[in-house]
Amino acid sequence: MTRAHIGHNNGPTMEAGFAFRKHAWTKARAALLPTLPIEILRTRVKRAQALGLPYKTYASVRASTGRDVVGFLFSNNALRMLRDTQPSLRAHALKHIDATCTALVHRPLSPDTFRDSLASQGLHITTARAPHFAQSWSDIRAAVQAPLRAADLPLDGVLVIGDTTHERDWSMAARLAGFLPSDRYFTAEHTAR
Repeated sequence: MTRAHIGHNNGPTMEAGFAFRKHAWTKARAALLPTLPIEILRTRVKRAQALGLPYKTYASVRASTGRDVVGFLFSNNALRMLRDTQPSLRAHALKHIDATCTALVHRPLSPDTFRDSLASQGLHITTARAPHFAQSWSDIRAAVQAPLRAADLPLDGVLVIGDTTHERDWSMAARLAGFLPSDRYFTAEHTAR
């Protein structure tokens, strides 16, 4: 038995036909990537704008889930609402979003008061209690999925907009489309109309 040592794999194969096989595989992989017709691309760019997302983010979520983004799950942190009656400076950016919005509210805020506060700003949103970080993974999944199921949203079509690593975990626990930091979502260039 021989012992493995540095360079034991002897580098790339030197057998005949290696260059052609590499060329063939490169072409085959490139052919797997679809080339979208310009009209479909334009439609998707418009959809990304309607959602307030950068196209690159929208395209990556769509490619990874295989479906359109149909809803957002915000945290009260993402909306910068840390007290019950505090108005959200970010709520105005959501009025023109073409998607269903839901929110999870951390303690000590009340989900009902939070919903009423947003309604007074012209934003109608489904709210629920946010799971505590010490809860089990299955309890977090159930708490995150509950308002989405109540709004009849497909789980893999919902993007979480949040601030903390605990909120990032919501997307994994509930098997949602993904997570986007609130600062990236609420930049002026993406939400300006």
